[in-house]
This record gives sequence, C-alpha cells and structure tokens, in this order.
Amino acid sequence: MPLPLIYHDDYSPQFPPEHRFPMDKFRLLRDHLVASGLVRDADLLRPELCPTDILALAHDRDYIERYMAGNLAREDQRRLGLPWSEALARRTVRAVGGSLLAAEQALQHGLACHLAGGTHHAHHDHPAGFCIFNDLAVISHYLLGSGQVGNVLIFDCDVHQGDGTARILADTPSAITVSLHCEKNFPARKADSDWDIPLPMGMGDEAYLQVVDETLDYLLPLYRPDIVLYDAGVDVHKDDALGYLQLTDAGVSARDERVLRHCLGRDIPVMGVIGGGYSKDRQALARRHGLLHHSAQRVWTDLGL
Repeated sequence: MPLPLIYHDDYSPQFPPEHRFPMDKFRLLRDHLVASGLVRDADLLRPELCPTDILALAHDRDYIERYMAGNLAREDQRRLGLPWSEALARRTVRAVGGSLLAAEQALQHGLACHLAGGTHHAHHDHPAGFCIFNDLAVISHYLLGSGQVGNVLIFDCDVHQGDGTARILADTPSAITVSLHCEKNFPARKADSDWDIPLPMGMGDEAYLQVVDETLDYLLPLYRPDIVLYDAGVDVHKDDALGYLQLTDAGVSARDERVLRHCLGRDIPVMGVIGGGYSKDRQALARRHGLLHHSAQRVWTDLGL
C-alpha cells in the first residue's frame, strides 16, 4: 500500500496575500508532492472535521465556542495574528481532524504524514503565534484516553519552542514533550517541556544532526513510547524568515530521515506534521515542507512497510 498522506482542500482558504502567514503553502505542498510524482491527489486521505468533544480533551469549551463563533477578545486576536473567517475556522477544525487521522494511520501502518499540523503554540484557553487549537495535545489526550497507547512522545523540531503543548500536557506524565528550538526566538517566555533542548543561533547541519541523534538515542530507550508525534518544522532552514538557524535542504531532509529511522528501527510508529515554515517564496517553502514526505517515502520503501 502507499504511504498514508493526509490532506484536505479546506487547508488553504482565501487569505490576505500580503499576510506573513503563508496560508497557501498547504495547497502548494499538495501540488508539489503530486507534481513530483510522490502521490496522486486521489490517493491522499481526506479527514473529517474534528468533533468538539475531542477538541475539548485539550481545550476549554468556552474558548472553542468563542473562536468558532468569531467572538475572540481583541487581546486573543492580537496573540493569534490571523484574521477570523468561517473558512479559517472550518480549516482549523479540519486540520486537527487530519492530524488525528494521521496518528491513527501511523498506529495501523507504522508511519503516516500530514500535509499540515504542528500548531504547538495554542494553549488550553487561548490562541498564540498563528495557532488556534493544539493538534499535538489533542492527539495525545485522545490516544491516551481511548487506550490506544500507553504513552506518547512528542518530538518537536520546530525552531520555536512548543510552549502550548508543554503547558497543556504538563500534568500528563504519559505524554512526554521534547522541544529542540532556537534559544533566542519566539516565544519570549518559554514553558517547561519535559525535555527542552535550546540551540544556539546560527547552528548548522552537522551540529544539529548530532543533537537529534544523541537526543533520540537517549530518550527512545528511556521512555519506549507507543507512538512518536514528530513536528518537522522547516523554520530551522537558513532561508526561513522567522528562524535563526542555518540548516540547508540537505540538513532538513537528513533530520527527517534520521528521526523516522530512529523510531521505526525500534518499532515505534511515527506520525509526522509539517510545523512552521515562513517565506515570501511560497514555492520554495512548499518544496522545503515536502522534504518530510519525500524522506518518509524513502524510509517507507526501504523498510517495506
């Protein structure tokens, strides 16, 4: 069977073209993966909307209702940084559904990747940093609460710390939060992940990949998770607008492949989400995000999953 890849046409609603959040990158990523021959559009798995009861495993119900109705307070709108619309609200809930579907596919087949996801700045009762609902926290609570897994490890390689994930899951010992992030970057006030690994500005491929290898070699045998939720943010790239690290395309691709091989080599299923990535060159950004899916396909083929 083909590598499970999850996408929906709701992911890139109409959006102000001058806005610094590249909302069209999800559609462009799909177009890139199809054009490169990795997948046919008809083979992409289309998710349902995430039910409110599942969102509420990680989020305050009043907050969910206020966001979906377009009634966020001005301060919350400022922290979010995205203009509200019905299409964006639907896209947001659909994308959490996409991460849920990807996690279930990963448990079933060993590996699955989303063409969105990684909204790790969203908190229990408020948005932040372009993130409304935290798919990583929702998935963790859902899989643990439904008994599908006994423990979850979130391996967050976005250049920004996964502060929302860390705070939502702070009292959930079966959800281990790991954040590799640039030490001097958003958010200014960091949360306490189970494992925070702050990286110096300007770090390049070789040093970064060594940290990835050493971290996974230590943590995977220590926790033996039943699934790894991998946030493959490409804002670690040297050309990213909001990054401050210096990874190349080859470095990002090697990171993704190493993460997947570390986990799958220990028979640990992996669900990949794309995380952050920011550039005015949207085509280049889409190709950068696609490194995850091409790396996953190589691993999928090599391991005969």
